[in-house]
Parts: sequence; structure tokens; C-alpha cells
Amino acid sequence: MIIDGLQCGYFDRDVFERLKQGNVHCVTPTLGFWEGTVPSLESIVRWRDLARENADLVGIATSAAQIESLAAQGKVAIVLGFQNATLLEGHIGFVELFADLGVRVIQLTYNNQNDLGGSCYEAEDSGLARYGKEVIREMNRCGVLVDLSHVGNRTSREAIEWSERPVAITHANPDEVYPHRRNKTTDVLHALRDHGGIIGCAAYRNIAGDEFCKTVDKWCELVARTVDIVGIDHVGIGTDKSHNTTQRDLDWMRKGHWTRGTDFGAGSAARPGKAPPPDWFKSVEDLGAVEPALARAGFSPAEVDQITHGNWLRVYRAVMG
Repeated sequence: MIIDGLQCGYFDRDVFERLKQGNVHCVTPTLGFWEGTVPSLESIVRWRDLARENADLVGIATSAAQIESLAAQGKVAIVLGFQNATLLEGHIGFVELFADLGVRVIQLTYNNQNDLGGSCYEAEDSGLARYGKEVIREMNRCGVLVDLSHVGNRTSREAIEWSERPVAITHANPDEVYPHRRNKTTDVLHALRDHGGIIGCAAYRNIAGDEFCKTVDKWCELVARTVDIVGIDHVGIGTDKSHNTTQRDLDWMRKGHWTRGTDFGAGSAARPGKAPPPDWFKSVEDLGAVEPALARAGFSPAEVDQITHGNWLRVYRAVMG
């Protein structure tokens, strides 16, 4: 069983079938990046319809027990998540409303600073705002996982310390292994470890690097080096795999409504477009190669289980129940 802490793009029956082929029995799709309340509600409606239309393959899960139940039925559990807090539009009460609709993961900020705190791309991270503290505690109360993947390092540290439940960096890598502003510094990762959280190692080329994208064994070397930093209990998988996206989708992710200019996101002027997938990870069913590769990297069967699903289930139980 594999739990992938973050994927994005357009899911359909073919993607669900490929997930099953890759032994992926739980995934958090991205329902929104910059959208406000109404478009976010529409996204939830689309996912509910999609789950009903493919009920023989998938189901929406709101707890660890539901994830395990769906996996036991041979289905893929869908954990609904957003990559920004813009869906709340400044309303603390909307955390509970979206939780009641099945949302179980919200990232505090995406690529820009917002009213909760600073992002990884700001020249200066302002830290966790008062409103950000209120939202985190409300997410704790309502069983919604705090995601810090695109959040600035200062805001990340403060969020980890403020949260009363474990938090997640669903899709990133250690900065000391592959330096990038989207990746997390060692002090943040140590704070994550000390407060019971988890990092999902990403396979997105721009933040994993060409070397770790050559083979599944090289990517598992990145995972092993992450374990060296945070410990075996705090590492999972969060590939950031994108399905059926176009340049227009990439532009929305990077620019939203906020700029008429050029923004490369995690890319650069040297690599401005859509990053090629890892050489070993052309399609999502290729994730089935991860478990034997982790064993080849020296992890015991119990440790492989922790990385592929056990650590995620621990955090999900602590947050969602």
C-alpha cells in the first residue's frame, strides 16, 4: 500500500486505474491553488461527482479508518485538499464548514504571502500572522491537516510550534540535499520531527533535481537522505505528480490573478516551462517500483511500510481521527 500525500491536475477513471496498478491506495489531490470560496465549493462538487461516477474504484475518506477500509476493498481513498487558504476568504468559521464538506488538508500559503503568513518565495518571511494562528487552532479542532509545503521557513517553524497536532510538509525535499527555495531547511525539518510531523518526499524535477530523477533507486537515495535528517518515523511520499495539465494550467498555478508579468514558480528562466517528469516516473503506476527500490536502499520491510504508508496513517489518525 502506498499513500501519496500530494498530487494535482485532472483526475479521471484512467488515472484511478493507474493508481491502483501502482499500488497507490490513498492520494490527496489538489482542489485549488488561488480560488476563493465559491470556486472551491464548485471543486468539491466536481470531486463528489467524480467519486460517485467511479465508486467501484475510489471513495472520499475523512479519517484514517476510512482510508484503511477503502484500501481493504481494493479502492483508492481520496483525501480532499487545497494548496492555499484563499478558500476561507478571511472567515474563521469557514474552516469548520469546509471540514464538514470533507476537506482534510489545507496549505497555509501557496506561492505568495497571504493573511495567514509568508510563502517560500517572499524576499522576507513575515512569520505566522495572528489570523494564521487562529486558523491553525481551528484546523486542529476540526480535524484538518496543516500543510506547509510552499510556506516560508520562518512561518513554517512558527506554525509547527503553534499547532497542537502534527503538521505535514506534503510535497517537498530537504534543502540540504537539493538546495531550492521550495525545499525545507534543516531547522524546519528538525522542528517537524520534534513535533511529530511528516515530510512527503517530492518527485517534481524542479525541486528534486535531475540526478535524483534518473532512476527510482536514485530517488530512493533522496528519501534515505531525508530519513537521515528527520528520522524514519517522519518521512513519507508526496510526489507532486501532475495529471493531464497544460501550459495554461501551469500559468494559473504560477500566476493566478495576481500578476501580468512572468513567474516561473519552482522553475527558472533556464527552465521556464513544464518540468519533464522523472525518467523513472513517466506515469503514476510507476510508483509500484518504489517499494522494492526502498528495500534495495537498505530499508527493512517494516521501514518500507512506514515510508510508503505507515507514517502518513499515524499523522492522519492524530489529526483526523
